[in-house]
Amino acid sequence: MKIGLFAINYGTCADPEAAVRVARHAEAAGVESVWTGEHVVLPDPAPPGFSMPPTLPLLDTIAGLTLVAAHTSAIKVASGIIVLPLRNPVILAKELASVDVVSHGRLIAGFAAGYIAAEFAAAGVPMAGRGARMEDYIGALRALWSMDRPAYRSRLVSFSGIDAHPRPRQSPAPPIVIGGEAPAALRRAVMMAEGWYGFYLDVPQTRRLVRALRQLAAECERPAGLGRLELTVTPAGPLDQAAVDQYAELGVDRLVLLPQPDASPAQRHAPVPLDRILHNIDTVAQQFLDS
Repeated sequence: MKIGLFAINYGTCADPEAAVRVARHAEAAGVESVWTGEHVVLPDPAPPGFSMPPTLPLLDTIAGLTLVAAHTSAIKVASGIIVLPLRNPVILAKELASVDVVSHGRLIAGFAAGYIAAEFAAAGVPMAGRGARMEDYIGALRALWSMDRPAYRSRLVSFSGIDAHPRPRQSPAPPIVIGGEAPAALRRAVMMAEGWYGFYLDVPQTRRLVRALRQLAAECERPAGLGRLELTVTPAGPLDQAAVDQYAELGVDRLVLLPQPDASPAQRHAPVPLDRILHNIDTVAQQFLDS
């Protein structure tokens, strides 16, 4: 089981010095990857049940990934996730290709469709049709990253007669991970991505979603070039070796832990003191990595 760490760009790690210290500590402990979260803006006041206060600091994903990539050498840097419909895909392709070059090929590119209406309204992007927009943008990203003569034509994105270098270090492109638990998100992961990411899921929830992914894979013809679908989950609730084994039995490849791995639903995005994050990394390493 690969172990990753979430929230490398927000909460406590919105402080650049803290982010670098956490990333280096995680790398030294044997953690496989560090993951950003993303919201460009947050609703104010927070809706009932929403666990991110409007004052929660979040560094921009590209800035956060570049920062930790420049101060580490082996740990993977992952966006978990970018709200893709809010982005210009041509500009984002350049930004993420640059992160992959700066990191010497350590980028995992995670995307999702988004769900906060206020965020879409503030960005001037219609929330309706965001799934189709996301699928279109993934096609444009892949074209810019992998085609000898990049060209793409659709209702939302069209380009030809252009080129963009440097290409990503990983060939033909960094692995794409689709986040989300809705049926449409699961289908996108099966048909368009190298991986799927489920956030804050316990074992029964994970079992249900893995079953749905496998059913979709049986019903749809997954493109052979995507390879086996890699499964990543941020687990919910207390984590011990027995729980890790249960996720592994379901086919989960990577667990991306919260800075406080056993945080309650209401506290899952709450900033954790730096010394506690470092201690938690050490504890996780002793429990799950040292063997």
